[in-house]
Amino acid sequence: MIYGKNLFHKRHMLSIQGDILIYMDVITLIIIYFAVVNFISFVVMGVDKYKAKKRAWRIPESTLFVLAIIGGSIGSIAGMHLFHHKTRHWYFLYGMPAILVIQILLVLALVFSPIEFLIM
Repeated sequence: MIYGKNLFHKRHMLSIQGDILIYMDVITLIIIYFAVVNFISFVVMGVDKYKAKKRAWRIPESTLFVLAIIGGSIGSIAGMHLFHHKTRHWYFLYGMPAILVIQILLVLALVFSPIEFLIM
């Protein structure tokens, strides 16, 4: 069992093709998760802009916000500005950065919290 700051030293074993074992710590898995979610958010923003230009079926705005909420806010913001997409909508222009600020505050609260977290 792991408590508190030792959370980031815990090793997890992932099996690939049954023979090769890769050991990853929790922080590596978290970084991979956020990288993948932000990449997906960025790509989805670009795809929606492309579909908007072609007047094709669009990705719902709720999907764009859900991707930001589950950790893809940086990718969503980057996609908004790079693709010039949804920048005229106030709820995207202010909502996406607000989600990012809330996520940063939550991470800081967890890191500096006196509460110990139990993992496995």
